[in-house]
Amino acid sequence: MQREIKERLEEVVELLNDPDEVVLDKEVEAKLEKVLTLLRNPQEVVQTKNHLKERMQEIVGLVNSSIIDIDVDVEYCIPGAVPMSQNCDILSTPHILLRYSEDEYTTRTRKVSLGKTALQSSPEDFTKHVVLAIEEFKDEMDDIQMG
Repeated sequence: MQREIKERLEEVVELLNDPDEVVLDKEVEAKLEKVLTLLRNPQEVVQTKNHLKERMQEIVGLVNSSIIDIDVDVEYCIPGAVPMSQNCDILSTPHILLRYSEDEYTTRTRKVSLGKTALQSSPEDFTKHVVLAIEEFKDEMDDIQMG
């Protein structure tokens, strides 16, 4: 719960420090109200975490069934939703780690973030986003190899 509260407070600080945005008192008040709601109702945090875990597991299943390229290794770094490999940073936000081995000495990697966007879009739409990121990564690696 502390992490969620910290994230909400960081949003308030970011809003207050944004030189390009005119901050209205109502905006700050709304964000602070979310923090107070979390403090008053910790059960909501548990429900949100469970919903996120289910959503992430669904995305993992959809991505696994959509991947057809065996040249790109896909590792899921999603604490609590899937078993994580040693390459995952457990303190970072949930992400998918893409690895492409050019040869026995060179391996390229890319992270696909699974943050708030995963909750805001449908699992099918987000899966399309992840598959597209994998295809773009593979195309970039092919371009590098071809010169």
